[in-house]
Amino acid sequence: MGPTGSGKSDLALQVAAEFHGEVVNCDSLQVYRYFNIGTAKLSAEDRRGIPHHLIDILEPNEVFTAGEYSRRSRLVLAEIVERGRVPVLAGGTGFYLRALMEGLFPGPGRDQELRDRLSAREQKKPGSVHRQLHRLDPGAARRIHPNDIPKTMRALEVCLATRRPMTELFQQGRSALEGFRALRIGLSPDREALYERLDRRTSEMFEAGLVDEVKSILARGFAPTEKPFESHGYHQALQVLHGELTLEQAIFYAQRNTRQYAKRQLTWFRQEHGVEWFSGFGGHEATRSSVMECVRKFLEHFRSDSPASHH
Repeated sequence: MGPTGSGKSDLALQVAAEFHGEVVNCDSLQVYRYFNIGTAKLSAEDRRGIPHHLIDILEPNEVFTAGEYSRRSRLVLAEIVERGRVPVLAGGTGFYLRALMEGLFPGPGRDQELRDRLSAREQKKPGSVHRQLHRLDPGAARRIHPNDIPKTMRALEVCLATRRPMTELFQQGRSALEGFRALRIGLSPDREALYERLDRRTSEMFEAGLVDEVKSILARGFAPTEKPFESHGYHQALQVLHGELTLEQAIFYAQRNTRQYAKRQLTWFRQEHGVEWFSGFGGHEATRSSVMECVRKFLEHFRSDSPASHH
């Protein structure tokens, strides 16, 4: 785990190669087909023959929840273990990871009518949805960033549908992942170096044809309102196509938003328990050898004292 641009994919590949592993994607954008450049998705050649799972499994107009991710990734983990191999989970979507490891509470379904009302109110008075959540469930409001409208709306939807705070419901009825022990590895490179890398990488994505990639996805008949287009880089590329931003402005805003996102990811992952943190990038030799040693010790210790039922 770690922020975008910290070298997770590269490191996961190394760990999988060294320890007979298979990589399981934990990134909410890489599940979508055609979104390649802006998600830094490894090409088939770059995967070096190592199986990768839960990448390119959905069309851009398909809805995919954290609950669905949890269900599908648990099946994949079981299959990998059946083959006698080690699952290596990699990605920056903290909510997916938590859904897999801890399970999600069985909340009420989507109420589109309620969402439409909340959405209209939010457009008229920005910030109103988060303020209402703060009144009904201060705990959830503290955890969710005011700009994260989808999560705020979902929390509010749960509160209004069940007449109870989501925080209270969250404690009940979750099914944690069983039959596995997890070694949690976090990458936390120097903040300035990370931001420099992200700025450079964002520029390179536009140079590599991000706007054309967006054009080709739209040409397949997908609407510009589909969820994956909301992400950093893609949103700005759409604005270029709509004539709302120049290429230079698009790069500037994509860089800024990506840096902010990386900061939020680090804040989220810092709340995870039992993480072994490494301060370099995943591609750096020193970080890599430290991580390899850590994984080797974990697997040796685990194999020497673990019952056969554990993976």
